[in-house]
Amino acid sequence: MSERPFSYRRGEQVVPPPARRTSEVTVMRFDGIYEVDPRLMRQVPQQPFPNWDTLRIAHGREDHLAWMHRHFARAVISGERILAEIAASDEG
Repeated sequence: MSERPFSYRRGEQVVPPPARRTSEVTVMRFDGIYEVDPRLMRQVPQQPFPNWDTLRIAHGREDHLAWMHRHFARAVISGERILAEIAASDEG
């Protein structure tokens, strides 16, 4: 029996990688994708979510944001600029 390069293995899709703690309330399972620590979600349990869908959504964020900017924004201001303005207003 030959091994197929794109075979589907359910376990690889429904068992997420181990969580790495990033703060008191967040964990990271995939690089750059932060999640609320599941232990904090007792009233509404975290629903099962396939790994490929998590990655698909994360990779689509920048495309979606670029689309929103093209269609709705008169100007795009960086978060660094906003934080600098807040810090300046707090000082003065």
